[in-house]
Amino acid sequence: MKIINRLPGLPVERALAVLSGRWKAVILYVLLDGPQRTYELEKHISGISQKVLIEQLRALAEHGLVRRQPRAQDSQGIEYLLTPLGESLRPMLDSLIEWGTHHAEELGEAHRLLPCEAILRGRTK
Repeated sequence: MKIINRLPGLPVERALAVLSGRWKAVILYVLLDGPQRTYELEKHISGISQKVLIEQLRALAEHGLVRRQPRAQDSQGIEYLLTPLGESLRPMLDSLIEWGTHHAEELGEAHRLLPCEAILRGRTK
């Protein structure tokens, strides 16, 4: 059974289920900069294994947020990019970052927040 068939019926639960997982939001955040090959994603996201990266990319593709395409400069290369549906998450991801910061500050835990550089290396934006 495909994972898409197991999504909850309530819209808020559906949205959270699609984005749940340790790495999905981070992968989407990196792909906001544009298409990336698997090894480029691995290089940018500290601590993710290739196996987990591939699993998460497949799930994001099944949810219609990411697609694979042949790389224009390299006939044998494959890159991943956001679909229009995936791109539509940009404002939500920005809001989640802002809210996460606000939440930590309100609870006096801002000192526990990690800078993006702790996970993301070499992100251009």
